[in-house]
Amino acid sequence: MTTTQIVVVGGGYAGVLAANRLLQRADVDVALINPRPQFVERIRLHQLVAGTDDAVADYATILSDRVRLIVDSVDRIDAESGKVLLASGSAVAYDHLIYAVGSTAPVPAAVPGADEFAYPLGELEAAQRLAERMASLPAAAPIVVVGGGLTGIEAASEFAEAGRPVTLVTDVLGGSLARGGRRSVAKRLHKLGVTVVENAKVAAVAADHVALTDGRNVPAAATVWTAGFGVPTLAAASGLPTDALGRLLTDETLTAVGYPAIVAAGDAASPSAVPLRMSCQLAMPLASHAADTVLAHIDGREPGVLNPASVGQCISLGRHAGTIQLSRFDDTAIGMHIGGRLAATIKESVCAGTLSFLAKEARKPGSYFWPRGGKRAKRLSVHP
Repeated sequence: MTTTQIVVVGGGYAGVLAANRLLQRADVDVALINPRPQFVERIRLHQLVAGTDDAVADYATILSDRVRLIVDSVDRIDAESGKVLLASGSAVAYDHLIYAVGSTAPVPAAVPGADEFAYPLGELEAAQRLAERMASLPAAAPIVVVGGGLTGIEAASEFAEAGRPVTLVTDVLGGSLARGGRRSVAKRLHKLGVTVVENAKVAAVAADHVALTDGRNVPAAATVWTAGFGVPTLAAASGLPTDALGRLLTDETLTAVGYPAIVAAGDAASPSAVPLRMSCQLAMPLASHAADTVLAHIDGREPGVLNPASVGQCISLGRHAGTIQLSRFDDTAIGMHIGGRLAATIKESVCAGTLSFLAKEARKPGSYFWPRGGKRAKRLSVHP
């Protein structure tokens, strides 16, 4: 029996789910390449910093034992020869490849002092460095969180609940939320003692303060940077087609444009140059679809067209409250939300359930399902 060699690059939510799902076929050899030996629960990194969770899981609990885990970094994808070149100097051949490298949370080089004094919160090592910094500070030392998106809101809430004085600096608080959801978040932040500075832009970061463009200085013993997203440069460095941010350009089946053996999943995918919101919630349906596309390619079938549905945004506001922003299937927030302790319970269930979904897919490949009907066609008509 001929065995099809499949390589999955990236061992986050998308990579693990895709690798497990591919095992619906018995005649595939799946290798997952990841630079870390442990799975990172990225949605819990703010908890790692606050000391309420370690934000990691053992791959043995969520990855099928039929998947070969290679702990290494990928230097380049050689699409012409069908090989992945590793930092260790070795190479892994593939018949099909799933590109699931995820996203990063870089500190902007254009902001003076940010590289030296700001701590990003998008990757394990960065979160660990921030945790060490926070542990070295007295409890009364002021903390500034830059960015009012979901990561910034969760981080500010977690730190404030731990007794830290926190200032959240942002242009808009909860810009992806509807009015009621934003009010829910603002009310909880106020109760936790978080000072929210809106309509603000950072001019520079120093060792002991954040300078705003309006001339104000905000005291900061530690500055946490959560504004903006990026992606690894692997696709661009490998000569693959990318969008302006560096995400791999694909068609609506998630197959890379011009490279039928390569399929993308998760935050690093840019289908029709109209990517979905970067999130764990949407990364997993993308991963499932990517695996199904690869299986269709192996079978010689026409892959299906991407059509995931969003159901909302779950935000933890410390360990005892949260906000669940409901949405239309196309990820547009609606005027309905759940707040308080119930929302915190739902959020924690979602976080725990994510690992359960991965583990179930490892035990029973093909079992994961997700809502459909995200109206991709409508979005594409607006963004040709």
